[in-house]
Amino acid sequence: MSAIENVVATEIAKAISRHLADVPAGGQVSAPAVCNTGLAGRISYTLLKADATEEQIAELCEDAVKYGFSTVCVNSAFVAEAAQRLRYSSVGISSVVGFPLGAAGTQAKVAEALEAVQNGASEVEMVAHVGMIKSGNWRYFKHDVEEVQRAVGGRARLHVIIETSLLNDAEKFKACMICRLIGADAVKTSTGFSASGATTADIRLMREAAGEDLEIIASGGIHTQEEAEMLLQAGADRIGTANGIAVVTGAPAQDSGGHVCVGCGTCRQAGGCPTGRVDFIVANNY
Repeated sequence: MSAIENVVATEIAKAISRHLADVPAGGQVSAPAVCNTGLAGRISYTLLKADATEEQIAELCEDAVKYGFSTVCVNSAFVAEAAQRLRYSSVGISSVVGFPLGAAGTQAKVAEALEAVQNGASEVEMVAHVGMIKSGNWRYFKHDVEEVQRAVGGRARLHVIIETSLLNDAEKFKACMICRLIGADAVKTSTGFSASGATTADIRLMREAAGEDLEIIASGGIHTQEEAEMLLQAGADRIGTANGIAVVTGAPAQDSGGHVCVGCGTCRQAGGCPTGRVDFIVANNY
């Protein structure tokens, strides 16, 4: 064997060793923990707070595998890390785009979506431009969704977050209908950063507009198994929540570090928000 062949063989052996060291025993991920596995498979486990750390993203991914969640939902800068950590699991990766306001320009959303897909996202969740919807500029809304869909089509599913708490029923219905006609894969109720989250009334309305062609994802303010099941019974297909562990185990919801407010009113008192998110909560009149 030549010197070059020796070098190549050595490098191949090293690569195989590294690969085997990374793969769990038998090439399998750990089994899901004891929980409502049927419900777990319909949950997108979410961490979108501004100060989320790499360590917290790692924990999110570990828990997603442990409990059998369908996906993790992260900001686009964390997609590559999540993809690396979940590469031997069946857990998918959702990346938000234009988050949380949706007011970025269309080409900015396209660029963010493309980067997320290239880094391993299997789902892109773009935030609709709510201001354009409120202005009645449906041409802008349609173009915005179409351009992102064109960019990721065939490589990732497209979900459109319409921020239902800021829309009237007619606007919600029309937004869902347009997404359906364009061929988006899902519409989602909320970012979790606005006035309120998913309601059963909104889910029923969205289901009527979406028919069976479009998935409905309920998100925002979902803390318990009971709340999740009510939304699924109302017509939601999936649940997006930062409280995934509490939802599937039935345990009391904990502050997971996400962006959900329970409306306790403490933020208006001298002590402020017990989670430290007083500025955000007061600004949104919670």
